[in-house]
Amino acid sequence: MTAGRPIRVLVAKPGLDGHDRGAKVIANTLRDAGMEVIYTGLRVTVEMVAEAALQEDVDVIGLSLLSGAHGPIVQRLMQLLTERGVHVPVVLGGVIPEADRPALRAAGVAAIFGQESSLEEMIESIRRLAREHQAAHG
Repeated sequence: MTAGRPIRVLVAKPGLDGHDRGAKVIANTLRDAGMEVIYTGLRVTVEMVAEAALQEDVDVIGLSLLSGAHGPIVQRLMQLLTERGVHVPVVLGGVIPEADRPALRAAGVAAIFGQESSLEEMIESIRRLAREHQAAHG
């Protein structure tokens, strides 16, 4: 997040889940809040997400997950981001069981937004994470 440019958020739908209405709502909400959003579209690979994050110089990566494959997807993404030297916060949204959340946070996920989360909460969390990322990585 360079001074003078909007927060850049990569919104991705990794895996085989074909439902993207929620991801599109989030992308539009973030855009309406003044952020620049790069939306990958449906059924991207984790490798594509990591590469897009590197190429687009994003401040935050948001994954929309409904398929139940959040554990392996997060593990692989974090590995690929580390290999590529991409150090940005990763947030998750979608159907993430409460029991799975501690392991996802331990893997490095900065925030998890479930159906109980408000759009305002998500916007403010992403803004905070982007500011913290900027402060840490200039």
